[in-house]
Amino acid sequence: MHDARAYEAETDGIVVRVRPSYLAGQSDPEGGRWVWAYQVEIVNLSGVPVQLVARRWVITDALGHVEEVRGAGVVGEQPTIQPGDSYSYASGCPLGTASGSMMGGYSMTDDAGRMFEVAIPAFSLDVPGDRRVLN
Repeated sequence: MHDARAYEAETDGIVVRVRPSYLAGQSDPEGGRWVWAYQVEIVNLSGVPVQLVARRWVITDALGHVEEVRGAGVVGEQPTIQPGDSYSYASGCPLGTASGSMMGGYSMTDDAGRMFEVAIPAFSLDVPGDRRVLN
């Protein structure tokens, strides 16, 4: 999974890196199901602790169908990330088309109680060999 291209965005000293990878073994193209995994690393370069409290994903398939997913935390956690530390997790996404894209944001709070949104960079979900790439 780590040999995939990394997509990166920085908001208020919080860096989000995403590395998607196609899961051929879990996909069923004849059945109209393609599955990707993605590894997310969140790095706190700010000078204060931050807590990830919620997520928002916008998932778009190759036909332009958009699904928005919102929820508390990530993978059942609402991690606090200290200055200079990072938090990583893995998740996945099925699509009904052979390509698509994801983007979104994390709602965070700092130790002063300030709520702010951290961008999750747009990244492409492509079957290997497909040349489409988001910048």
